Amino acid sequence: MRYKHVIWDWNGTLINDRWLCVQGLNHSLEKRGLPKITEEVYREKFMFPVKDFYKRVGFDFSKEPFEFVGDEFVSFYKNFFNNTELHLMASHVVREIKNTGISQYILSAGKQDHLIEWVKSHNLLDYFEIIRGIDNHYAEGKIETGVQLKKNITSSNKEVIMIGDTIHDSEVADAMDIDCYLINHGHVNRKRLKKTGRKVFSNLSEILDYIIN
Repeated sequence: MRYKHVIWDWNGTLINDRWLCVQGLNHSLEKRGLPKITEEVYREKFMFPVKDFYKRVGFDFSKEPFEFVGDEFVSFYKNFFNNTELHLMASHVVREIKNTGISQYILSAGKQDHLIEWVKSHNLLDYFEIIRGIDNHYAEGKIETGVQLKKNITSSNKEVIMIGDTIHDSEVADAMDIDCYLINHGHVNRKRLKKTGRKVFSNLSEILDYIIN
């Protein structure tokens, strides 16, 4: 096996929540009389820091604080999260990886207490050694959180892989000095993911073959 440890991103990678993020964003844009966006535009523009992404789609933070819009989005997301589902094969993939003896972790830009609730609601808690989110609502601090998480893993860096769906996940993996696979079913389109130089997969089943074989 190539790896002994797999660090998963959550939003967009294991959970299919892009549609909900687009709805939440459009809810806030519409309230301000700003043009709504499509999922295609969302995947073309989504980035970290999230504040910069919000600016790219039309929000003006000279008129109101970013935190106000961020809190509004989180409230919308929480109200409808129960309508989200795992990506196809997500449960199967994490179960198969666990059965091989590979340790799994979640590293997310979601707030810690919300993240635990989300993972629990999809009956996945038992598959992960550590579930680590951040301490704020604004998706800030994933790199620092990842570096701290890596300290809990004593294996060689070459035996650890990050799996995510955004350019930022590649950046987090760089900061952790580990490998990274990206998947093209989340928040960023394939064209942009390919520019990272990482291997890009279409679905979780494809990734499974690379992890356990």
